[in-house]
Amino acid sequence: MSKNKKIGMLGEEIALQYCLDNGYEFVEKNWTVGHKEIDIILKKEGIYIFVEVKTRTNLKMGMPESAISYTKIKNVTEASQVFLIDKQYKDIRFDVISIILKKDTEPELLHIKDAFY
Repeated sequence: MSKNKKIGMLGEEIALQYCLDNGYEFVEKNWTVGHKEIDIILKKEGIYIFVEVKTRTNLKMGMPESAISYTKIKNVTEASQVFLIDKQYKDIRFDVISIILKKDTEPELLHIKDAFY
């Protein structure tokens, strides 16, 4: 497994634990349809929340959340439509969780609610 893949998986685990600690209900992780993936799907108060997680170990390439492209947004929103086909829900939301992993310190986490739609 590549170093980037391991970093991404660690970031997703940190993000998921943060969400569970903050009252979100876990639904799915790494849900795919075709080549489109949703990192984490949660539920809170009847709202489905689709979370894109971006993790970095340094800022040489900018903030993690800046790596979310138009194509990624399109893929996540299209995948969410497929996921919701047979579900009952009040509303949906697309969040981003940005994580910076630094040696010998706690991860820095930024939760951006309603990041895109």
